[in-house]
Amino acid sequence: MRITVIRTGGFGGLTRRATLETTGRPDADEVASLADRALREGLSEAPMGVPDGFHYELDVEGGAHGTAHFADPKLTEAQAALVRKVLKEGA
Repeated sequence: MRITVIRTGGFGGLTRRATLETTGRPDADEVASLADRALREGLSEAPMGVPDGFHYELDVEGGAHGTAHFADPKLTEAQAALVRKVLKEGA
């Protein structure tokens, strides 16, 4: 499974993009579960956020696949955990 997170907005207005490949990872099932939940809990279009908040686009290829959007401060637990993991560990 390939998971891409694109984070835009924030105080500086910078865009950050990271992709995490789960194949061969010991936590692949856990990450896939987070991705599935984050997709189901996301929106099909970018929501209104708060001033200087981040907006996120999640793209998942393989397994549960699709695209979802969400924004600060209304990230679900699964969305927040997945975003942290992908931005920290992804390339």
